[in-house]
Amino acid sequence: MEKETTQELNEAAMQIILHSGDGRNLINEAIRMTLADVSDEKVAAKMKEAKAEIVKAHRIQTEMIQTTIEDDDLQSTLLFSHAQDTLMTIYSELNMTHHLIDMYRKVALMIKDK
Repeated sequence: MEKETTQELNEAAMQIILHSGDGRNLINEAIRMTLADVSDEKVAAKMKEAKAEIVKAHRIQTEMIQTTIEDDDLQSTLLFSHAQDTLMTIYSELNMTHHLIDMYRKVALMIKDK
């Protein structure tokens, strides 16, 4: 296995942050679509896109964690820790947004039925 450098770890961290941020943007777009009463299918597709970005970020994170475990000389960096925190936060946002969208749809249906 080829040894990774701190620079490569930081570059991976930036990719994690970028994919996570793209996921957050897609989540926000799904929320806006929900509030605009866009179809459930289109909102679900947007959330699927968001999850795909989160999965990309998670795969990079997992690969780099494995690398740091196998290479005693490579230490994690502050930027990598920040990237992990960003990923975890946005993954939580993804999960919460699923619930919020479901709640919004139920409340909207209750209001419509009155």
